[in-house]
Amino acid sequence: MPIFVRYLFPVFALLSAGFDMAVATAAEKNIVIGQAIDLSGQNGSIGRDYVTGLATYFDSVNASGGINGKRIKYLAKDDRGDAAESVKAVTELLEQDKADYLIGGIGGDTVQSVVASGSFARSGQVLFAPLVNTSKNFGQKVLFWRPSQEQEIQYIFSYFGKLGIKKVGIAYQENSLNQETYQYVVAELGRRNLTLSGTAKILGLPADTEKEAKKLAAAAPDIVIAVADTISTGLFLKEFRKHAARTFVAGTSLINLTTLAEMTNPKMLEWTVFAQVVPNPSAGVSVIQNDHMRMMKKYRDESISSLTLEGFAVGKTLVKAIQMGGAGKPGAQNFFAQKGQIDLGGLTINPADPDLHLSGYVDIALFRKGGGLLF
Repeated sequence: MPIFVRYLFPVFALLSAGFDMAVATAAEKNIVIGQAIDLSGQNGSIGRDYVTGLATYFDSVNASGGINGKRIKYLAKDDRGDAAESVKAVTELLEQDKADYLIGGIGGDTVQSVVASGSFARSGQVLFAPLVNTSKNFGQKVLFWRPSQEQEIQYIFSYFGKLGIKKVGIAYQENSLNQETYQYVVAELGRRNLTLSGTAKILGLPADTEKEAKKLAAAAPDIVIAVADTISTGLFLKEFRKHAARTFVAGTSLINLTTLAEMTNPKMLEWTVFAQVVPNPSAGVSVIQNDHMRMMKKYRDESISSLTLEGFAVGKTLVKAIQMGGAGKPGAQNFFAQKGQIDLGGLTINPADPDLHLSGYVDIALFRKGGGLLF
């Protein structure tokens, strides 16, 4: 029987998800894994896919007898993309649900708020595998699974450098975290002897964004790096394509491609590329890719995505960490101290990474002409 995942947001939004997984096992025989994540807000589709992948892997573990005879009880609570709500949900998970391990949510603001909260500080836990685009160092309070945003940007530059691209534009949404990323991109251009041909601020009003996009298009960059969330990237793309239909636009892996496609159209999406931190989820090349497809069909029978595969891989990593002595409590040092790489089945992680980013895998996906992703 699948494990119980508790989505605490309006009931109509999740009854169809099929995560009614009540376990008739005594609480003391459960390993409680908690997560506060956006399931109904702006990044809800990202959160739901991530949770689906996690829950699917945990289901497979429970079906095989659990971890040392203990079943996993996975509780995913909706924070609606609000940092204060995330702190509230994490506090409930720690103090009421007695979570043994915590998986992070979406966004740098959320992570900062959770890590700074009293309940998290008192718990002594490590926040595991949040979905964030930030270079902020949280010390050993946060253990990232995915590569850093800087690694993604470096990969994009290396990929397009082979194509002879020299002039780069930047479209950015102004906030403190994006400002850090903007400065990093500018510095990286200098290190690679590339030219910053222009910038565009993504503003609240479409007319203002169009002026910025038109100005950037006139500078004729070979590629534009979008430093923005999904909505702002979509707004920029809609205006930029009026003036530059065949200029590459690149973004990072946390752009919600489903939402982006809904905001635009297939023509606008041509010549757009996005970093990816897992292999093609639809290609059965490795053990973990095949296991993911097979288990998703067995336990969910839902569409797979890069985020369901990432969740599946994160779940597998966390189970290995628990078996080694803990990725959630002070014993996390046991996991950090592991020497060498760990194979997840064709996807490797490095617990000893000095920057606390377990995976270094980065690839790229682009939208085909007429729609659809090509890895």
